[in-house]
Amino acid sequence: MKTITLAFTGASGLPYGLRTLECLLAAGCTVHVLYTQAAQIVAKQELGQTWPGRADDLAKQFRSQYGVGEDRLKVWGQQEWFAPMASGSNPGDAMVVVPCTMGALAAMAGGASDNLLERAADVMIKERKTLIVVPREAPFSVIHLENMLRLARLGVVILPPNPGFYHHPESIDDLVDFVVARILDQLGVPHQLMTRWGD
Repeated sequence: MKTITLAFTGASGLPYGLRTLECLLAAGCTVHVLYTQAAQIVAKQELGQTWPGRADDLAKQFRSQYGVGEDRLKVWGQQEWFAPMASGSNPGDAMVVVPCTMGALAAMAGGASDNLLERAADVMIKERKTLIVVPREAPFSVIHLENMLRLARLGVVILPPNPGFYHHPESIDDLVDFVVARILDQLGVPHQLMTRWGD
């Protein structure tokens, strides 16, 4: 199965990220998680979860939560430059940044590599691998839109978390699943999160 780098930043919308993680693991993927310090704050505010500062400790927490082993789920700190996704020789199959702050998006659009998340995104772009960015902001400024256009021209998938309503959602989970389904479709990962149009 696929190896996916999954990055959480400090934008609102962390339920999208954690549901993506859950679905990737359920589909048999190997997942490398990156997270920022701001994402820890969002986890506390939006989900009531306390994420430890050490990547190894968060890895243990996630492995216990999702019932997987070290071979399926790894968590990396922002300065771990020997992580596989830091090099084009071992980038994995794809990367998803969900949710994505405008700051992280700007760094990716500018080719910055000041931390592991930015470097992993830079590797995906240069190796022409799938990079999906889920930007969470409203409204978008011209700067935001220009950065997204710059990334889109490089082949990056810009996937704002805009749920549809034609499937008659009955809960917040249904709205989250709509967006996560679009992410999984872009990754080519099978799922049954919702009925498809026309079925």
